[in-house]
Amino acid sequence: MQSARSSRIEPFPEFEARRHTIAVLIPCYNESASIGRVVEEFRAALPQAVIYVFDNNSNDDTAGVARKAGARVFHESRQGKGFVVRRMFADVEADIYVLVDGDSTYDAPSVRTLIDKLLGERLDMVVGSRRHQYDSAYRAGHRIGNRLFTGFVAAVFGSTFTDILSGYRVLSRRFVKSFPLMSRGFEVEMEITIHALELRLPSGEIETPYYARLEGSASKLSTWADGFRILRTMIGLYRAERPLAFFGGIAAVLAATAIGLAIPLMLTYLETGLVPRLPTAVLCTGLMLAAFLSTACGLVLDTVTRGRREMKLLAYLNIGAFGKGGDTD
Repeated sequence: MQSARSSRIEPFPEFEARRHTIAVLIPCYNESASIGRVVEEFRAALPQAVIYVFDNNSNDDTAGVARKAGARVFHESRQGKGFVVRRMFADVEADIYVLVDGDSTYDAPSVRTLIDKLLGERLDMVVGSRRHQYDSAYRAGHRIGNRLFTGFVAAVFGSTFTDILSGYRVLSRRFVKSFPLMSRGFEVEMEITIHALELRLPSGEIETPYYARLEGSASKLSTWADGFRILRTMIGLYRAERPLAFFGGIAAVLAATAIGLAIPLMLTYLETGLVPRLPTAVLCTGLMLAAFLSTACGLVLDTVTRGRREMKLLAYLNIGAFGKGGDTD
């Protein structure tokens, strides 16, 4: 059941509308039941914004409904939300980017608060943390998975976000144009969040209402398949961004196993002067050598990661926050 939505539009500073171009980016796949309403709500909330709908091979009339509602419609033939977001970030030019799903579950009037925070605090990203209006708006499995992923990211990267998988975000130009997006599917939100945390970019979060889908609109997110994909992406990013900790952990396990197997051999050798289990001794040696190699890999890759992080930060600093001048006053 769709909950009642707030229709009140907060005052928006006129000079901000004049100085900054705003693009609303909506990735879509089979959202004909809801995309018209999403476009209309964001046109009402941000009359000065240009609304872009990128259709990802929908087999319904998503593109036609979006175009009729007043959006600029483009197509991305490679299937997957990551491909769509990558194309949007590359092709659309604006000072401020609003990224939102086309399923009519996010609160359009809240976008003004998100943009106010971005501009007022000179941030590069503001996340709309989901506040569920009804239990049906967000399945229990998705809530549990989101909490697990959020907790993991907080432990590894020091996250201050409470909803790292939210699809509702406001981004600065320099964030969008310097972000090397690699994801293919729904793990794109995870990658965006970790990019901001890894470069220590100024970011914020505001709680926003989250509604149930409209009748006729179905979720494209598979709890298990997409959950495992996000988990795989999370582990891959951990390996790429924290290689010393990742390979150091593997080395610690290998070394501990080798020592555990070697202790009985050493005790037997001290008592008898013999090594009766030669294969075990060879295994212990191999495990310890593998531990040293893993540590060496971690040290080398940590140096490479630091250089890559510096290059990404230089690319970020080379782009103005809002337009070419980067003026945020």
